[in-house]
Amino acid sequence: MKTLWAALALVASGSAVAAPVSYTIDPAHTYPSFEADHMGISVWRGKMTKNSGTVMLDNAAGTGTVEITIDLASIDFGLPAMNAWATGKDFFNVKKSRRATYKGSLEKFVDGSPTQVSGALTLNGHTHPVNLSIHLFKCIPHPMLKRELCGADASGSFKRDAFGLSAGKDYGFSMDVGLRIQVEAVATK
Repeated sequence: MKTLWAALALVASGSAVAAPVSYTIDPAHTYPSFEADHMGISVWRGKMTKNSGTVMLDNAAGTGTVEITIDLASIDFGLPAMNAWATGKDFFNVKKSRRATYKGSLEKFVDGSPTQVSGALTLNGHTHPVNLSIHLFKCIPHPMLKRELCGADASGSFKRDAFGLSAGKDYGFSMDVGLRIQVEAVATK
């Protein structure tokens, strides 16, 4: 009987450790940024300043998911005229499609940290695979909230014309977009 109770206690304690943890994206510390060609002579850089989402992480199982919603109207090139053009009818057309979403699975865990996200980006009514490499991933106790805080820096790339965003293609603009996402998320409990 003692052996049975010991086994049940071990299983119960293992279940508590292996439980997935839910995190809420901190919009004040999460900024997808991008790099795109400008006529082959320079690289334009910008970021999206309004984002939300969730992360589910199970370190013990080496699994997790991420979902980020990006407000396309929050694009910031650092140039108001370029921001207005990008949100207008010739590019993002935010009146028609205001948001983009990224959904993925955390994978290839090394020492308890994911090193890759396999996912899909939905943008301008199109959904295509976009995988991200995670360069930095770390969790710490949040000093003020007294809950776990996790952060990551990830990057990937995609072809914007695959999403129906081909402005400049006829002028020789490269359709390659470099994507970098810095993200911080706080445990919900």
